[in-house]
Amino acid sequence: MDHLKELIKLAEKDFEGCKTLTELDNAKSKYIGKTGPLTEAMRGLSKLSNEEKPKLGALINDIKKSIEELLNARKDAIQKKEMLSQLENEYIDVTLPGLKQSEGSLHPISLTMNRIEHIFHSIGFDMATGPEIEDDYHNFTALNIPESHPARAMHDTFYINKNHVLRTHTSPVQVRYMKDNEPPLKVISPGRVYRVDSDATHSPMFHQMEGLWVDKKVNFANLKGVVQDFLQKFFEDNKLTIRFRPSFFPFTEPSAEIDMSWNGGWLEIGGCGMVHPKVLNQVNINTDEFQGFAFGLGVERLTMLKYHIDDLRPFFTNDLRFLKQFGDQ
Repeated sequence: MDHLKELIKLAEKDFEGCKTLTELDNAKSKYIGKTGPLTEAMRGLSKLSNEEKPKLGALINDIKKSIEELLNARKDAIQKKEMLSQLENEYIDVTLPGLKQSEGSLHPISLTMNRIEHIFHSIGFDMATGPEIEDDYHNFTALNIPESHPARAMHDTFYINKNHVLRTHTSPVQVRYMKDNEPPLKVISPGRVYRVDSDATHSPMFHQMEGLWVDKKVNFANLKGVVQDFLQKFFEDNKLTIRFRPSFFPFTEPSAEIDMSWNGGWLEIGGCGMVHPKVLNQVNINTDEFQGFAFGLGVERLTMLKYHIDDLRPFFTNDLRFLKQFGDQ
């Protein structure tokens, strides 16, 4: 017992000699660590009689408590001394001019998406979104894409499993929207899509904006008017014109490629057509009463033309020198 009581004086002397918290931590383990004398004494209680155990156990606890109080007191003293030293050696000159916080900016793709949504909202279109991991039915079957169509092939589509893919277009959003809403319908569905493709002008992940209008009397002339009006507003060019070239898409009939006037020539900008009756039948819309048109435009293509960018890759490299150019847009 006398030896255990002596530990308090020894610990106090050792703690006072510690100049840093690391030294103090090492000294602590010497007395109340897993291999310290107090721990050993506690283990030895099992060898004592029932009369001796309570006395020695209480003594060990009192000694441990006293050592912990000395430890905490020394710890507070060291921390206070370190803080005072820091205050004496480190200071802030409040008379110096402040450092300007750099301002962030929206990504050019985000700027384009916002502009698209604003323009279409101004002419009565709602916006819809949907899952990027899509099932086979909504991505292909509901859009009249047959089992043999090349778009279903592994070399063109990212398959999650047999029945799910990374969506290859945002048309599935339109299918889901038509299921949940009664016509007449006017909606755009911007978002990320995925194709197995990658070079200076193609990315395996890119953005599309697709539009849909279903009503009793909408026609090809309405389709051309909507697309041309949008492009004129987007590029702020009232002289911009478009033309349709015959094409084929499984989900529209008739179908067309969209070209717009650009730098004295024509530039392909997207695809469009009247919604195929089979697609409307899939969502229980009466084709004797309603018809509709759909169109799709590439957001990256629009962004590159709008901001005169000739390479797709800077959109995905997160180079601040590139991104800062769009801070005032």
